[in-house]
Amino acid sequence: MTEKDPGLTRRLLLRAPAVGVAAAGVAVLSNPSAASAQAGPSMTYDVTTWVHSTNAAITCFTDIGALINDIIADIKKRQPNQSSKPGAVIYIPPGDYPLKTRVTVDVSYLTIRGDGHGFTSSSIRYNAGDTSAWHEIWPGGSRIRVENTDGKSEAFLVSRSGDPRLSSVVFDNFCLDGISFTPNQNSYANGKVGIRVDTANDAFRVERMGFVYLERALIIRDADALNVHGNFIAECGNCVELIGSGQASKVTDNHVGAGYIGYSIFAEGHQGLLIAGNNIFPRGKSLVHLRNTSRSSITGNRLHGFYPGMLDSDGVNKENLISGNHFRREPEPWAPMQPYDNGKDDLYGVMHLCGDGNMVTGNLFAYDVAPAKIKPSGAKPTMILVATGSNNHVSNNSVASNVAANAVVLDASTRGTKVIDSATASQFVTYATDYAFRATP
Repeated sequence: MTEKDPGLTRRLLLRAPAVGVAAAGVAVLSNPSAASAQAGPSMTYDVTTWVHSTNAAITCFTDIGALINDIIADIKKRQPNQSSKPGAVIYIPPGDYPLKTRVTVDVSYLTIRGDGHGFTSSSIRYNAGDTSAWHEIWPGGSRIRVENTDGKSEAFLVSRSGDPRLSSVVFDNFCLDGISFTPNQNSYANGKVGIRVDTANDAFRVERMGFVYLERALIIRDADALNVHGNFIAECGNCVELIGSGQASKVTDNHVGAGYIGYSIFAEGHQGLLIAGNNIFPRGKSLVHLRNTSRSSITGNRLHGFYPGMLDSDGVNKENLISGNHFRREPEPWAPMQPYDNGKDDLYGVMHLCGDGNMVTGNLFAYDVAPAKIKPSGAKPTMILVATGSNNHVSNNSVASNVAANAVVLDASTRGTKVIDSATASQFVTYATDYAFRATP
C-alpha cells in the first residue's frame, strides 16, 4: 500500500485510537528535518526517539538535559505564531537517564511526563552496609540522575522575562534523583536542585513526582494557582519551598519528609494557600513553616517529627486557619541520625506561632519523648507557643503526652489571645497580661 500511496499509512494512523496517534506523532518527531517538513497535529516528543538537531551523539542516554533543551528549541521553532501556541508534551519512558546539562523551560503549556515516580530510600541503602542481596538499590521508574556536569545546580530551571508570565507548565510522574550526598551521605547537602521556578507563573502543576537525595527538591517563586499534588518528596535537604509571594495555591496529598537541615513545606508571602491532606514525616527541621503568609489553611495533615517547631513561623502571619491536624512528636529512633537535630529545645513549642488573628483549632498533639531526652533537662515541654501577635484564637485542641506538658504558652508580647478548651489550668502558662482563658474541664 505504501508504494502506491505513501500518505495512506499516515492517514490510517491518524484515524487510529489515541495510543496509535501518540505513537505516530512520536515517529514523525523522531527526526528534526521531518518535523519541520511535516508539522503534523501531534506535539508529543519521546526522548528515546528524538534525534538532536546538531549533534546526533547527544541522546537521552548520554545527556537527557541537552536533549530536552533541543526539543524545547524545536517547539519554539514549530510554534512561532503568537496567537497559536498550544504547547507540547515531552514523554520520558521508564529508564535511567543521566542529566548533565540543566534544562531551561521558557515556554508555556509544556508538559514533561514520565511513567513512574520510582522513589526508593537511598538513605536506608547508604546506611545499610552490604546490599548485595537486595532486589534493587536505586530509584526506578522514569528516573533522571541529576549529575549536572555543566556547573549549574538545577536539573530544571523554569524562567522567562517579559509578559505574560509563564503558564500551565506541568511536571508529572517521573523521578529526580540527586544520587549522593558525598562525602557524608547523612548531610542532606550536595548543592543540587530538582526544579527551580524563578519567575512569576500561573497554573503550574507538579504531580506524581518522585524527588530523592537533592539538597533542594522543589523551589517555586511567585506562584499563582499552583498545584503540588500527589508527589513523593523525601530524603532531600528541603522539599517544597514556595518563595517570594503567591496566591490561591495548593500543596495537597503529598508524602513529604525533609532532612534536619531544611523544610518539608515552606511558604513565604502567600495568600490563600491550602496545605491539606499531606503525610509529613521526619526529619525536617520544621515540617510546615510559614513566613509572612496569610489567609491560608493548614488542615487535615498528619505531621510526624523528631524535633520541636514541627509547625513553625516567623514574620507576621495573619488570619490563617490551622485545624484538624495530627501532630506526633517523638525522639529520633534511628542510630545513624541521632547525632543531629534542629537546634531548638522543647520550650520552643511543637507549634510556634507568630502573627495576628490566626485560628488554631481541633488539633491533636501526641507527645512521646522520654524525660531524659527533653531539652532543657527537667523542662515541661510546650505544645503550642503563641510567640508574637494579637487576637489569635486557640480552641478545642487536645494533648496526649507521656510527661507533664504545657499545652499553651503565651509570650509577653502577645495581646488579646483567646485560649478556649485547649489546656487545663495546670497546662496553661502566660507571660502576657491581655488574654482570655477558659480551661478544659
